[in-house]
Amino acid sequence: MGAAIEYALDFLENRKQTYKDNGIFYYRPWVFLITDKEPSDYWQSAAQKLREAQGPLSFFAVAVIGADINILKQISPPQRPPVTLNGLDFRELFVWLSASVKRVSSGKVGQAVALPPMGWGQITI
Repeated sequence: MGAAIEYALDFLENRKQTYKDNGIFYYRPWVFLITDKEPSDYWQSAAQKLREAQGPLSFFAVAVIGADINILKQISPPQRPPVTLNGLDFRELFVWLSASVKRVSSGKVGQAVALPPMGWGQITI
C-alpha cells in the first residue's frame, strides 16, 4: 500500500510539472485508495508524504470489507476521513465518481464545486 501511494504521488508530481512546463491548466488531481486488506509494507512514510502533499490533491480512502480502517484513518487527511463501502457497491461508487468528475470538469480551474451525495458508503470517524 505504501509503495502504491508513493508511486501515485510521484506520478502526479511529474504530470503536474509537465502541464506547468507546457502552460496547461489542470484541475486538482484526485487519488483513490480502495483496499480490502491491511498494508503489507511500510506505509508510514507514504502517509507522511501524502499529508505533505494535501494542498495540491484530493485523497479518498475507501475501505472494502476486510480493510483495516484504523490504518486508513492514519493515512487519510483529517478533512477527508476514510469511507467504508456499503457491501460491495462498487457500481454506485463509480457512478458517484463519474458524476463528481463531470461537475468538477464543467467548472473553472480552481473553483470550488459541491459534490453529489455519497450514497455508496459511510464516513468512518
